[in-house]
Amino acid sequence: MGKLKITAKELRTIGYPESPVIPVAMNVMEKNYKHHTKEEAMEMLKAVLAAPVEYANDAVLALIAEKLLPKEKTVDAEISLNNSGVHFNIFGADYIEQGALHQMYAAAKLPVAVAGALMPDAHHGYGLPIGGVLATENAVIPYGVGVDIGCRMCLSIFDLDVKDLTQREAFFVRELGEATLFGSGAQFQQSPDHEVMDNKLFFEMPLLKSLHTRAWKQLGSSGSGNHFAEFGIIEIDETDAVLNVPAGKYVGFVTHSGSRALGANIANHYTRLAISKRRLPQEAKHLAWFTLDEAEGMEYWLAMNLAGDYASACHHVIHEKIAKQLGRKPMKMVENHHNFAWKEMHNGKEVIVHRKGATPAGKNVLGIIPGSMTAPGFIVKGKGEEASINSASHGAGRKMSRTQAMANITHNALKEELAKTNVKLLGGGLDEAPFAYKDIEVVMQSQKALVDVVGKFTPKIVKMCGAETNRTRKVSKRDAVEGE
Repeated sequence: MGKLKITAKELRTIGYPESPVIPVAMNVMEKNYKHHTKEEAMEMLKAVLAAPVEYANDAVLALIAEKLLPKEKTVDAEISLNNSGVHFNIFGADYIEQGALHQMYAAAKLPVAVAGALMPDAHHGYGLPIGGVLATENAVIPYGVGVDIGCRMCLSIFDLDVKDLTQREAFFVRELGEATLFGSGAQFQQSPDHEVMDNKLFFEMPLLKSLHTRAWKQLGSSGSGNHFAEFGIIEIDETDAVLNVPAGKYVGFVTHSGSRALGANIANHYTRLAISKRRLPQEAKHLAWFTLDEAEGMEYWLAMNLAGDYASACHHVIHEKIAKQLGRKPMKMVENHHNFAWKEMHNGKEVIVHRKGATPAGKNVLGIIPGSMTAPGFIVKGKGEEASINSASHGAGRKMSRTQAMANITHNALKEELAKTNVKLLGGGLDEAPFAYKDIEVVMQSQKALVDVVGKFTPKIVKMCGAETNRTRKVSKRDAVEGE
């Protein structure tokens, strides 16, 4: 017998309303009744639709019934934080600002918190600090994930002579310009094809349906803020069994971007819902959560995972363009994401691990930790350290907000730094100047217990959002600390 498949059209035919109940019903039935016949499943769905109150306490069908029952308007009491929070380890404590520490202490006091960690690149954000890792019990926090859901790094290693970056610089500059678009509202006139755009959630969840067209037009774009696409030199001193690339020097192509407007809209929509559902003290207001037993929690979880798949697709579209123009396939691709939540085991128990600006670093898991537009980045291999909840930093981390950087860094200073490091910058503003970031070498030293370095990336040709765009666009408080 094949696995059960139910379509939205079939649910509408039997009277299900055009609301979030449809994707919830499809997910519940296909997951829990996958070996039932279509007829049996449809009869159950008809029964729940006819009398949802009778299924409000059902172990499985209550999720569907909850979406069909009228909402009761109640004023919930404020949820108290625990007096003493769960323990969390801090890596690189000497270089972490107080604002990030205060946010992590608040997160550790949530009733759903199980464990936490703070990475050496940590700085103040919204909800969790950037660089914050929080494990919870059966709870997902939209702002524990962040606005740019599934933001990720992607590296392609090409067996090309590194001298090409200098001798054929104009070629690489042109390819960077044609491979992707930068800017917060950037859209392509002609959208590329990719299977992620056919995901059924785009057509079943009203929020995602309204975002589908724009998401398609932004597929393969790179956004603004700290997002980049760059060519540089890969140096591998010793052949590593996991990376599986011979020792030597190669041309590397690295991208950093996320889920664009799709992720931002999902984050903001479900954060508003979470805040309305659970009242928390002001210092923890943005840490409102859903349980995965709630319909909203399931909806967010599905939407978050779709945004992660979309972010990955954006990178693959860009890297496929570059590989085609270079005329060869990459020897190796490495990618990892942050701003996400995973179901993982911690101390023998399943938890939800939120990594907001933190890199997964499970045993032998590969990742990329960038520095800045002039500082090196590193290919790393996780050590699976429980003290950090299998995590590492996602970069060098800011030491100046965007506003501070614009006020304190000069164009001359940036030009001198670019010349000193032999980096060609295309676009890029003072808010992303190297001086706005912590010393990546210090950050890496602070997490030697978390990752092994298996390769180094030195940027040479860097493309970012245009400086003019960054200077003139209206910068919100969130932009000042998190980027797009």
